Amino acid sequence: MKESQNKTNVMRTLDAARIDYTPMNYVPDENDLSGTHIAEQIGLPAEIVFKTLAARGDKKGVSVFCIPAPAELDLKEAARLTGDKKLELLPVKELQSVTGYIRGACSPIGMKKRFPTYIDESCLSLEKITISAGIRGIQLLLDPRALAAFVGADTAQLIKR
Repeated sequence: MKESQNKTNVMRTLDAARIDYTPMNYVPDENDLSGTHIAEQIGLPAEIVFKTLAARGDKKGVSVFCIPAPAELDLKEAARLTGDKKLELLPVKELQSVTGYIRGACSPIGMKKRFPTYIDESCLSLEKITISAGIRGIQLLLDPRALAAFVGADTAQLIKR
């Protein structure tokens, strides 16, 4: 764990759980909040930069999905996993009130409520992945298995192939 004077709530939560991470700073671009842009900024392959998406199902409510930045969530498969018939991504205008995070800074750690969480199974073949530190401008490099165990996430095929 790196010492930082300005730790985010996500970092403090990981510290308290004794989960190692490496903060990776980048300059956020209001016009390009994509994970692929972030990957370029931090010098890592886009496949290990994971974005966090929140979706609402027609039966089970809100669920959280972490997938590689260049990929697209398979909504049908995600709905099947959650037990919903239909699943839609949360509108940006609802994101902060539901999760506590703004677009481009959503993390699977430290949301307002604990939601069912799923991480794409591609993480299992990776030694490390990055997730948002809860603010734009910082990604956290960490072990995906430690992340999944900590947030109680299931791993599954979540992306369109």
